[in-house]
Amino acid sequence: MSFEVIPAVDMRNGKCVQLVQGVPGSEMISLDDPVAVAKDWVSQGAKTLHLIDLDGAIEGKRKNAPIIKRIVEECKPLGMEIQVGGGIRSFENAAELLELGVDRVILSTAAINNPPLVKELADAFGSEHINVALDSKDGKVSIEGWKKQSEFTAVEMGIQFEELGAGSILFTNIDNEGLLQGVNTKPTEELVRSVNIPVIASGGVTGLDDLIALKNTGARAVVVGSALYTGKFTLPEAINIISSDV
Repeated sequence: MSFEVIPAVDMRNGKCVQLVQGVPGSEMISLDDPVAVAKDWVSQGAKTLHLIDLDGAIEGKRKNAPIIKRIVEECKPLGMEIQVGGGIRSFENAAELLELGVDRVILSTAAINNPPLVKELADAFGSEHINVALDSKDGKVSIEGWKKQSEFTAVEMGIQFEELGAGSILFTNIDNEGLLQGVNTKPTEELVRSVNIPVIASGGVTGLDDLIALKNTGARAVVVGSALYTGKFTLPEAINIISSDV
């Protein structure tokens, strides 16, 4: 499978936003219509959409669920793969999204607090539909919208969740997230080497060179938010550079 650039559609209070390091109130971008934003990424060549309910991630309440439903209903017929995270705290939350037509649910806090949930969902729906998000700050995995720190590294947790049946891992380096200061590839490389399932990278992408650097780690894809929304490069430029890179 070729390396892929996945645009992020992060939602808070019904709007498409980009936060600095996940901090509420730090919006550098706020757009009124997330459905229109998602469809625009489709028109620019996206093959996968990354939808995050930030209210769900931060407060545990999936306030943007109706918008996510609309995006799935309007973009799935266009051939999109869709992965969704943020506030998925139970088997029922995940099942609802998968039955709606979401390709992958992204578990973070729920997986770390209740690891058997990953196995339960993988057994019920198939590993390929279950992604675990590992958000790393100062070398340790953070949870609850990055408000709390665990005692475990991403490598330790990545190995555990692969054994439990996760089909992929979303790895975000919070130290770089939303700062537009470039990527640190070492943590991603370490995780890719430690697991056999695909790793999707996230955090810190600022320029096209960052995409090549992350591709070279062996990651399967990269989620990009702020760099696209602030015009550091366009999605077609990103798709072109990773396609032409040898």
